[in-house]
Amino acid sequence: MLKELKIGDVTLKNNIILAPMAGLTDLPFRIICEKYNPGLVVTEMVSSKALEYKDEKTKLLLKTEGEKRPIAVQIFGSDVKAMKEATKYVEKIADIIDINMGCPAPKVVKNGDGSKLLLDLKKVEEITKAVVETTKKPVTVKIRKGWDNEHIVAVEAAKIIEEAGAKAITIHGRTRSEFYTGKADWNIIKKVKEAVKIPVIGNGDIKTVIDAEKIFKQTNVDGIMIARAALGNPWIFEQIKTYLEKGYIREIKNEEKLNIILEHIDLAVKEKGEKTGIREMRKHICYYLKGMPNAAEIREKINHIEEEKEVKTYLIEYFNTIEHIN
Repeated sequence: MLKELKIGDVTLKNNIILAPMAGLTDLPFRIICEKYNPGLVVTEMVSSKALEYKDEKTKLLLKTEGEKRPIAVQIFGSDVKAMKEATKYVEKIADIIDINMGCPAPKVVKNGDGSKLLLDLKKVEEITKAVVETTKKPVTVKIRKGWDNEHIVAVEAAKIIEEAGAKAITIHGRTRSEFYTGKADWNIIKKVKEAVKIPVIGNGDIKTVIDAEKIFKQTNVDGIMIARAALGNPWIFEQIKTYLEKGYIREIKNEEKLNIILEHIDLAVKEKGEKTGIREMRKHICYYLKGMPNAAEIREKINHIEEEKEVKTYLIEYFNTIEHIN
């Protein structure tokens, strides 16, 4: 299950990957996750059109200073010219270029991008070929099960993507119409794995260490991609590896959790300035505190603090109180 994973000429030390999540997997969060050694991290997805128009805000999403390698950059779009331009830009940064053909967000699909491409397999082929031919870097593609239950095209799309020259495929086991509801269909992931020779990475409903083991056994995938389960829980990468190798789950003590939160705050403030950094950290702090004593009350307080020093002081006092309770 746990192994090195070769994607084109890039070898990942392990096959547990951090998924791209818009507004969440920014540089500070990726650096925090990298402390627990995922095999690969993927940037937040960036618009090929925005890169074609040289949008400065979009370029900021591609900062990688202080990160471990390898890094994949995910781009999205349905315009061939824009995708080629974006590829030329990101290949200077990325070790692997990933094409998003799975995003279900209305603002993405209304332009024919993301999972909307699954309704046009000719376009899937065209986009994949165009990116592959533009770069020497390995190209991967992320897809869904299909658009809806009438259009379940994952196996067909995977074969087209492989034929077009991609070096790996990630599949999320839901249709676009399901968004993130219901249960991910791991059986479709298994079918994609059986249909192609390039590595297949499974995604969807891998919420725990046990889920990670189950999806490997059930689908025989080459790797897994962890998304929301990493929020407030960056040590999940190490926990999965330890469990698959040694059979136990390392417990995360409150002291370690506090130190990680404080480090995450430092990175966010350094990257984005105090005002933006603290505001953007609120959602992450909420994830870190999930399931802890008086979490709702603590979150409410944190959401009204604007200063770095005050947030840190409050969190340190809170964690000290918990230690006394325990």
